[in-house]
Amino acid sequence: MPESQTIKSTAPNAIPGFDEIVTLVVKHRIKAGQDGAYEAWLRRIVSVAGQWPGHLGVDVVRGKQGGLSLFTCVLRFCSTDAMQRWLDSPERRELVEEAAPLLADGDQTEVAPHKEFWFAPLADASMPPPRWKQSVVTLLVILPHTLLVPLLWGPLLQLNAFLSNYVVATFLITVTIVLSVVYVCMPLATRLFAPWLEASKTHEHLEPGHGQ
Repeated sequence: MPESQTIKSTAPNAIPGFDEIVTLVVKHRIKAGQDGAYEAWLRRIVSVAGQWPGHLGVDVVRGKQGGLSLFTCVLRFCSTDAMQRWLDSPERRELVEEAAPLLADGDQTEVAPHKEFWFAPLADASMPPPRWKQSVVTLLVILPHTLLVPLLWGPLLQLNAFLSNYVVATFLITVTIVLSVVYVCMPLATRLFAPWLEASKTHEHLEPGHGQ
């Protein structure tokens, strides 16, 4: 890991190897006049990391900070181990060292569980989307689930007495809602509402196979 890299963990209880989605936030502030060179470098590291085992995709936000271009890349991995292997890999180390002359503040990284970063791709750390906007987007995702999932499960739950038990039925419905919201609908919603949540920044999502 390059000496210029700073890791701030917001998940002190995270256990390496525990099977959960984790998020790596990488912030690069680019020296004046180096945007083009950095964009070319970014495309290269996107290609390399997209082939890394356990990489699930990346969101790239382009903004400004202190008069310089600020790139915030939010990478998702299937586990802490997969993320750490990418951080410690010779491939990433060499690429970050190559980009060092382009960076005004070095390679800044932050690690946290996936659920804490539904809205992270849309904002610089000092300017998150307003909480009321986050609440509106969350409501728009949760409400249809609470209305539709019980209806979808209904016919199956009536097949036998065990499934129709109140506790079992509630568990199955709740698990379905949580998995759908966390893994599918909330990431899609944050990208869909990106212009409204944070209109001052540009937002790009790259599917697995393309990431930093």
